[in-house]
Amino acid sequence: MWMKIKMSNIKMLQQTIIVFLFLTLVINVSAQTFNFLTNSERLAMLQPPEGKVDVVIDSDTYNEIDDQFALVYALRSNEKLNVKAIYAAPFFNEKSSGPADGMEKSFYEIERVLALMNLKSTGLIYRGSAGFLNDSVTPLRSEAATHLIEFSKNYSKEKPLYVLALGAITNVASAILTDPSLTSRIVVVWLGGNGYNWPNAMEFNCQQDMHATRIIFNSGVPFVQITVMPVVTHLTTTIPEMEYHLAGKGKVADYLLSIFKDYHPERQVPGFAKIIWDIGGVAWLINDEWVPSEIRESPILSGEGKYRYPSGRHYIRSAYYAERKMIFQDFFKKLCID
Repeated sequence: MWMKIKMSNIKMLQQTIIVFLFLTLVINVSAQTFNFLTNSERLAMLQPPEGKVDVVIDSDTYNEIDDQFALVYALRSNEKLNVKAIYAAPFFNEKSSGPADGMEKSFYEIERVLALMNLKSTGLIYRGSAGFLNDSVTPLRSEAATHLIEFSKNYSKEKPLYVLALGAITNVASAILTDPSLTSRIVVVWLGGNGYNWPNAMEFNCQQDMHATRIIFNSGVPFVQITVMPVVTHLTTTIPEMEYHLAGKGKVADYLLSIFKDYHPERQVPGFAKIIWDIGGVAWLINDEWVPSEIRESPILSGEGKYRYPSGRHYIRSAYYAERKMIFQDFFKKLCID
């Protein structure tokens, strides 16, 4: 009897040790910065882009209505942005039955927007992940992640590819886990997470896939964070303003106006204004003075969705304001051309 108990205790101890070592490995890998760049190289890549740049867009387009605005804004800003690909990102809320359904609906919404702009979608749109990451070490395969890895090989730290991410950052994180050298060829501009003066980071894009969010913060990829609260929350507009600037100005302008007016039944309440969140990321790429930012050390995202600030971390760039007037002036000017 004593031997049975002893052997049982030994087995339990062995299992505990195995679990501990596994968790230690996961924590260490998830906190790892892939060392493909020196600090000076990363800082150089974090400088606002000069001239025209190549961009791929990662978007949960059907989740809300702001992604449609951002897609049109980016595609109409060809004096500055050369959009090379658009990836459909997963999302899960009342508009989808799960992340796979959200990704598929986003894919077809991207097709709809491109058709309204008389643009061909063949070879431009790629399906993203059908789910969210299960941990911080295992990537998910998708057309989007594969395309990003292969397409980025045409770029370098001297001439990076800009990745504008507007939803859960699953596709980009999966690509980095699959090929960590990707971090030396791209600059990730992500609209997600709250500002560092906010109680927590937990807005929609961040909390949809917290494993992916942690990977981006930890990977060392040149990273520009366009924070949600209290930065892009400045980007509000109203039905009268939208009607004045968009009504009758072309197919895509009329479509954006229609989805804006249909978004919430409480829109008739006095004082109603809708935030068009995702145009903030496009705006930074067009003119960084409209979305001023600062260099700071990357935080760590805790399990509770709060930022932690250990010293000695790699640098990222973080937005702290959005110039609403200049952004909407530029947006409306470009939307009136059909």
